[in-house]
Amino acid sequence: MVVHIGGLVAVVCFYILILMVGIWAGRKQKSSEKSPDTEEIMLAGRNIGLLVGIFTMTATWVGGAYINGTAEQVFSTGLVACQAPLGYAISLVVGGLLFARPMRNAGYVTMLDPFQRKYGQRMGGLLFIPALLGEVFWSAAILSALGATISVIFTDVSMTASIIISAAVVIVYTLFGGLYSVAYTDVVQLGFIFIGLWIAVPFAIRHEGVGNIISTWPEWRGHMDKSQIVEWMDSMLLLIFGGIPWQASVRKKLVAETGEIGKVYFQRVLSAKSAKKAMYLSFCAAVGCILLAMPPVLIGAIAKSTNWSMTDYDIKKDITSPEATKLILPLVLLHLCPKFIAFMGLGAVSAAVMSSADSSVLSASSMFARNVWKLVFRNQASEREVLLVMRLGIFLVGACAAGIGILVSSIYVLWYLCSDLVYVILFPQLLCVVYVPHTNTYGSLSAYIIGFVFRILIGEPSLSIPTLIHFGPYVPAKTLCMLISLTTTLIVSLITKILFENRIISPQLDILHCLVNIPNEILPLKESTTIDELQQPYRITKPTSTTIGQQYLSEPIMMINSSYSQSQDTLNTYTNS
Repeated sequence: MVVHIGGLVAVVCFYILILMVGIWAGRKQKSSEKSPDTEEIMLAGRNIGLLVGIFTMTATWVGGAYINGTAEQVFSTGLVACQAPLGYAISLVVGGLLFARPMRNAGYVTMLDPFQRKYGQRMGGLLFIPALLGEVFWSAAILSALGATISVIFTDVSMTASIIISAAVVIVYTLFGGLYSVAYTDVVQLGFIFIGLWIAVPFAIRHEGVGNIISTWPEWRGHMDKSQIVEWMDSMLLLIFGGIPWQASVRKKLVAETGEIGKVYFQRVLSAKSAKKAMYLSFCAAVGCILLAMPPVLIGAIAKSTNWSMTDYDIKKDITSPEATKLILPLVLLHLCPKFIAFMGLGAVSAAVMSSADSSVLSASSMFARNVWKLVFRNQASEREVLLVMRLGIFLVGACAAGIGILVSSIYVLWYLCSDLVYVILFPQLLCVVYVPHTNTYGSLSAYIIGFVFRILIGEPSLSIPTLIHFGPYVPAKTLCMLISLTTTLIVSLITKILFENRIISPQLDILHCLVNIPNEILPLKESTTIDELQQPYRITKPTSTTIGQQYLSEPIMMINSSYSQSQDTLNTYTNS
């Protein structure tokens, strides 16, 4: 009991340190109650330097499920099946090459901004639904994993108490400092992860019950049957491209329920000082993901090479059971390392969880406040009101995640389906909104519906959803659903554009107001735009032929309906004739 008290004191000190760092970092922000600035809270005033940006981007990926899941997968099915480290690294490189520069140059505040500026506020709000559900379920899952980890090492601490305390710490410092607090605490948390796990590895590997991991390489390397190659490829593609528009999308059985990025990724990219630095931090974070995957890989290999009867582990409990396998990392810390090393490792796990949870909570609340509350329900909301809604969202998202983590036993199943929906629905739309000018709201809405329907039709055994469509054993089903969604966006957008612009369909039937029947809507370019600024005179800049289908700026900081095209001139001619 004395050892447990010492460990609890150490963990409490760690939580206090994180809280103090978060509060200190929050004081760096320029926003105040007298002059609120939501962009300062959401993006740290776009003043995150390259070094801090690399740390916070890496910490966003390397969460509790990342290190726990990597160790679990190596132990249970082998290194070959552990896709998360490689998939995440490639995803960061792809995101840096394709999206970091154009998104940062455009001056967006959240990932949903380009959708709302091109497809309208309400379509952007619709796209927010799967993203929000994914964030809440993901945060709940990693808080639940932390509670289980703490309950393994500190048997006298309940899982419920650990979840509540962890969620409370995350909520407090995120409320206080926004992205500044999240970024600077990520630096501290990443240090704990690196030091805590690397210190634990040599102690664990020298335990008398551990064999030579080199000689046991065939056991923890794993293998893959030919029948699993297509599923492996489908999961890898889902990791790489699904991770860009959301906090990752992974195959539960193959990637050990690991993952996180997307909206949080863009939050880091958009907070960079320049587009070039946004791209560089993506590349550097990819290297960081690989480096920080090495300790949990070694821990999984150590667990696979251990004769558990030579440890103080209760051999009556099967170490290969699902309940034990998902906790293999804390079990290695507890039974193969000295107690004080186990406590340091637990600090690493706690740091990893909080570095993921705070990012998810801030990202979800920021998008709700800006892209849903302000742009859908309250177009004239002031900065103070948006900031209040965002802070309320931080509390509600954190509280809901903690509640679900305590009460729901199958969180990962719900999160898993949400991650698939994000891959099928959001990624192709993100690709189109950035690189395909002619896409419009009709294509976006059609792809949303069709992508959702096809994903449900291919079934999900973990949710007892029957498989109604079989694409065959050699077709990656989820990737095909994503391609169907992408094709739908392109084809429907092109057809509706031709029909309306050539007067085949009456302009009055443009019910989504995105091609010819366009209302005079005004959207703020900057979140820091206040009501007073909105009332300033401005001059609309008419789009040229090179900007058709894209947002165009007006002066000083205004933007009209995103889907303006030359067909508006066609409508004017049509109605005047």
